[in-house]
Amino acid sequence: MRDILGFKVLPEMLGLWMIETGICFFTFYLALHGAPDFAVGNGWQVNLGDAVGDAVVLALTVGLVGFALGLYRPTTCLEIRRMVMSTSVGAVASLPAVWLVAKALNIDLTGLFRVTPGWLGLLLAWELLLLATRLLYTLALRMDVLVRRVAIVGAPPAAERLIDAIGGLRRWVFRIEAIQPPAGFDLAKLPRGLWGVVFADAAVATAGGHQAGSGTVPSRVRRFDAETFWEDQLCRIDIDAAAGLGDGVAAYASLAVAGRAATAARRALDIAAASLLLLLTAPVLAITAVIIRLESPGPLIYRQERTGLDGRSFTLFKFRSMRTDAERLGPTWAAPGDARATRFGRLIRKVRIDELPQLFNILRGDMSMVGPRPERPHFVDQLARVIPLYHERARVKPGLTGWAQVNYPYGASVADAKAKLSYDLYYLKHRTLAFDLMILLATVRVILFQEGAR
Repeated sequence: MRDILGFKVLPEMLGLWMIETGICFFTFYLALHGAPDFAVGNGWQVNLGDAVGDAVVLALTVGLVGFALGLYRPTTCLEIRRMVMSTSVGAVASLPAVWLVAKALNIDLTGLFRVTPGWLGLLLAWELLLLATRLLYTLALRMDVLVRRVAIVGAPPAAERLIDAIGGLRRWVFRIEAIQPPAGFDLAKLPRGLWGVVFADAAVATAGGHQAGSGTVPSRVRRFDAETFWEDQLCRIDIDAAAGLGDGVAAYASLAVAGRAATAARRALDIAAASLLLLLTAPVLAITAVIIRLESPGPLIYRQERTGLDGRSFTLFKFRSMRTDAERLGPTWAAPGDARATRFGRLIRKVRIDELPQLFNILRGDMSMVGPRPERPHFVDQLARVIPLYHERARVKPGLTGWAQVNYPYGASVADAKAKLSYDLYYLKHRTLAFDLMILLATVRVILFQEGAR
C-alpha cells in the first residue's frame, strides 16, 4: 500500500490514477494550447510555455473528482453495475468541476469546445476509458495476476480476527492460502508464490529475525507482524490486541492530541467548510423544512443528546425523519426500511440531508467536520461494557463524517460498532489535517451512492 496524505492506496490503483490523470493533462494541453513547440538546440528541447500550469490544474481536478467518487477503490471494480454507474457519474461530473475551476482561475476553455470530436465526444471517450481500465483490472484480479496471496501464522483468536478482517472488506485483493499454528511452523509446508506471510503472534514474528520455526522466509516474500498488517494493509486497528497493551493504549490518545497551530487550522477548516456548505445547501434546507412541516406534525428539527469530546454531552441537531412517537419504547438503532421513518424521512436519510443541521453543531464547536460519529449516551454505556477501548474515540471531537463512515456501512449491532471502532482508532493514530481533507473528498462517494444509508 502507498500512503498518500494519510490514505492507503494500492499501487495498481495509484498507477491507474497517474495514467488517467496524465492522459487528461495531455488532452487539456493539446485541446487548449495546441501541439507543443519542439526546437533543436543543444539536443532536443520542448517549449511548453505557461500552458503547463493550466493543464496540470485541470487534470488534477478530474483526478480528484474520480477519487472522490471512488473510481480508484478495488471494490468499485468488483460489481459491474456499480462500476458502470461510478464511471458514468465520474465522467459527467468531471465537466462541471473543470468548468468551475477554470472560471475561478480564469482559464480559457474555448479551445476545448472547438476540439474534434467535440466535448461530447471527449466525454464519451473518457467514460469508455474509465470503464475499460476497470474491466481490465477486474479481469486481472480474476486471473490472479494482482491478487495478493498471504499465509497466516498464528493461533486463535489472533489469527481468526485477522482472517475475518481480510475476508470482510479486502476480498479479491488478499487471498488466504494457508494458515499454520505458531508451534512447529514449517515454511516448507507453505504454498509457493506467496505475496506475504503474516505472523499473528508477536512472539513468533520476532523470533530470530526472518527465522521462524523451520525454514527462512524468502526475501521476496513480504513479512508482517499482525499490527503492521492491520494498519498498513487494512487501515484498521486490532482492538483486542490494542486492549492487551494496557497502559500502551495511551499511545493512541497522545497521537490524537494536536498542537495549537494544528488545532487552530482544523477549527478554521471546520468553520469555513460548514459555512460554505450551509450557503450552498440553503435552498435544500428551506425545501426540506417545508416538506417536513407539510407531511407530518411535529418539530422540524430533532434534538438529541449525544456524547462528544472527552465524554461530554451536547445537543445534536437533525431534520426530523421519523414519527414523533418513534422512541416511545426507548432508544433503538435504526434498521433497514425502518417503519418509524416518514415517507419523506426515508428519502432524506438515504441522501443524508437529515444530517445537514449538524453544520450548526460544527459552527458552535460541538463537532468537527471529520471525526468519529457522535453516539447517544445510552448506546455508549452499553457498548463500552462489551467493546474494549470504546471510550477512546472521545479523545477527539465527533465528526459529521469520519474514517469509519467512508469505509464501513451503517452500524446497527455490537459487531458493527466494534468494526467501526477499529477504523476510528486508526484515525486517532494517524490523524492529520491532510487526512481530514482526503476523508472529506471520499465522503462525496458515500453520499452520492447512498452507501450504508438507512
